[in-house]
Amino acid sequence: MTSLVEHPRRLHVVDPITGESRADYPIADEAAVRAAVEQARDAAGWWAGLDARQRRRHLVAYKALVASRIDELAELIRGETGKTVAGAQLEVMLAVEHLDWAARHARRVLKRRAVPSGLLAFNQASSVEYMPYGVVGVIGPWNYPVYTPMGAISHALAAGNAVVFKPSEFTPGVGVWLAQRWSELLPDRPVLQVVTGDGTTGAALCRAAVDKIAFTGSAATGRAVMTACAERLTPVVIEGGGKDALIVTADADLDAAARAAVFGGLGNAGQTCAGVERVYVDQAVYEPFVAKLAELVRQVRPGAEPEAAYGPMSTPMQPGIVLSHITDAIDRGARAVVGDASSVRPPFVEPVLLTDVPEDSAAVTDETFGPVLVVNPVTGADEALRRTNATSYGLSGAIFTRHRRRGLALAARLRAGAVSVNSVLGYAGVPSLPFGGVGDSGFGRVHGADGLREFSRPMSVTWQRFRPPIDLMTLRPTASAMRHSLAMFKWRHGRP
Repeated sequence: MTSLVEHPRRLHVVDPITGESRADYPIADEAAVRAAVEQARDAAGWWAGLDARQRRRHLVAYKALVASRIDELAELIRGETGKTVAGAQLEVMLAVEHLDWAARHARRVLKRRAVPSGLLAFNQASSVEYMPYGVVGVIGPWNYPVYTPMGAISHALAAGNAVVFKPSEFTPGVGVWLAQRWSELLPDRPVLQVVTGDGTTGAALCRAAVDKIAFTGSAATGRAVMTACAERLTPVVIEGGGKDALIVTADADLDAAARAAVFGGLGNAGQTCAGVERVYVDQAVYEPFVAKLAELVRQVRPGAEPEAAYGPMSTPMQPGIVLSHITDAIDRGARAVVGDASSVRPPFVEPVLLTDVPEDSAAVTDETFGPVLVVNPVTGADEALRRTNATSYGLSGAIFTRHRRRGLALAARLRAGAVSVNSVLGYAGVPSLPFGGVGDSGFGRVHGADGLREFSRPMSVTWQRFRPPIDLMTLRPTASAMRHSLAMFKWRHGRP
């Protein structure tokens, strides 16, 4: 974790497990941020001037360098977040897969392509292609300090943009490491730079005349980012967290669903924006499901050792938030099946399983971001969907059912950006799928073809192939031209 020390322009990073000092980093002020953006602007011209194949070669080389040093990066992630080594390694592997996909598919996705011109413009040939914005600012989170921001960074780079990356104040070293690896390959081309700092640095980046901002964090901070970007009409991509649910139907494989709930709800100490925080179970299988889930949850223990199931809360404020949600739920009648308020022992939180939780309690409505699973019974799939969608968030969800067609039909009714059927987070490892949410979970997409287009601006081009026999694009069209055009118009559009 990171805290501000007496010197107002430095970040002091300490290990969240041991509390030992790790490093100091500068808090970039407005002038430093603007200088980085200006450097990026120069580099962006060179980078955009390369063809897609050349950019692909550089990005694949960068990918290979990151992959070859995965153990080093994973240890750095662990040192700043406290997560397990295996969890950190998986995060890097996923990030590299998405980087590789973006590098290899950018040319196909963004190249110029012909489109139909239609009847009125039949003398025109038409095309659309996708051009880079220029400089993209990326503001990353602390819970997945490589995987999450690299979703934006890799696709922005593959689309031909330069990137200025502001990592979380809790994980600045990870951001510095990523930028250093780029500089090893292209020391004179600052296409990827990092600026470390706190919220003031992020605000400065929003005001630094970048061409687009990609932000991941809370919905409240996302609104502040949008407000700052509104000064220049800077477009934004927002990923604002989630309160994702897992639905268990009466015909589901209960063992598989319980295992998925444990992984999705307790993985990374529950600090996963698209993790499982709520579980809605058909009342016909509710009691056996809770029994299976409780048995699995009781076997899970956090710890400082690398092989622990999960590590500590990564930030000093998170245990208090988790405790407040547990206490509020129990005070309002929830049943603590596994754990309770005493499970919160900063920096660790033992797993907690709550049932019969009031739907208007904080544990159901607000993002807990801790190893707490809320499990409530429902009368069927319709009620499960209604409760799942009764939230301001809409990031992702999961459905367990033995019938594929039914699962897909239920998925289509979820107000979410991504859904996994008979798994959780299944989409996270599929580079061709876009990721993003609705409502307080934000808007815009990273990953896949949509992610590449997100960091590109479409350009439409027409060129006249021959003079039109009927010319309406003139200040004084002839009566004959108007008569014939209106006749064709009514013939084409005036009939049902």
